[in-house]
Amino acid sequence: MSEGGQLIRGLEGVVAAETRLCDLDGANGRLAYGGFDIADLARQATFEEVSYLLWQGDLPSKAQLDRFTTELIAARGIPGELIQEFRLMPKATDPMRVLQAAVAVLGMHDPDTTDNSHAANRRKAARLTSQMATAICAHHRVRSSQEPVAPSPELGHAANFLYMLTGTRPTATAAKAFDASLTLYAEHEINASTFTTRVITSTQSDMHSAVAGGVGALKGPLHGGAGEAVMRTLMEIGNVANVDRFATDAVATKRRLMGFGHRVYKAGDPRAAILRGMAEDACRQSGQFKWYEMAVGLHERINKAKGLIPNVDFYSAPLFYSLGIPVDLFTPVIAAGRIAGWSANIIEQHDDNRLIRPRADYKGPGRRDWVPLEKR
Repeated sequence: MSEGGQLIRGLEGVVAAETRLCDLDGANGRLAYGGFDIADLARQATFEEVSYLLWQGDLPSKAQLDRFTTELIAARGIPGELIQEFRLMPKATDPMRVLQAAVAVLGMHDPDTTDNSHAANRRKAARLTSQMATAICAHHRVRSSQEPVAPSPELGHAANFLYMLTGTRPTATAAKAFDASLTLYAEHEINASTFTTRVITSTQSDMHSAVAGGVGALKGPLHGGAGEAVMRTLMEIGNVANVDRFATDAVATKRRLMGFGHRVYKAGDPRAAILRGMAEDACRQSGQFKWYEMAVGLHERINKAKGLIPNVDFYSAPLFYSLGIPVDLFTPVIAAGRIAGWSANIIEQHDDNRLIRPRADYKGPGRRDWVPLEKR
């Protein structure tokens, strides 16, 4: 780049879009969707209500929610061809790679695939939100040599996910904790994966292509993969009695621990505090309270030694594990919540679009004369 300009590594602090979706106040540790505080939404709303809020701009009335819920339930089925493709995939394939492929296949079957109008994108958002949940669970069942569990029209979105995954209807406590988790992960401004979906959308590509790109970005350990890393750390610790020694060694060796700190939040991640309470209840009810105790112990010791504060991924790890979610499905579960925000951002980008095309600061050799091959 020769026209001037300032390099900002990682685009930190750069404002890349105007949005009505998410109000993130990193300095004061506050988060709101469409003006509603995240704590109120997580504790009192359902994921269906939050999805409606993100797509429609306001919370639904009773009649609107009933119609919307019916729409989501009707969209839960996935093509039989996709399940057959799951059977052909290597069982050891990373579930996020499978999900990325599944989104692409769903796009091949969607009647609105190439229609980027607002109405069509709104329909695709509902279908993808329901179908991604079904696809994640169906693939897990297939790779575990089990038959997929058909969606239950009697269950809400979160409870139905756990039912399709395990084959057992969840308790009310488990369903509410998982529902709140989906809400907490639903939207988070211009994070890496959401920015990816906006960049793809800005080329006037379609929603399924943009979401497939978002899945690829979320797969990275510095983004959606952090929760999985947290759980593997807790498994490495093994039991509560080992927390002190592990934390001491981690600090002494300057080991990087995932689930602590955040690029934007300087006063703490408000989502982490909400998840902590729900993780405590879910772990206690499931008889796996040691994972919560280890997480709390590690949190306290690392905070005391380094001043680091947990982010949303830290307490989601023991919560997800207590709900019977396999560790390598933690990131797909985040995608199952984030699809509400991805699709809302895609709709917003299409509605007021300009191609996203930043520049690079060239640091290579200066202009050089061409040298024929025989003289090199």
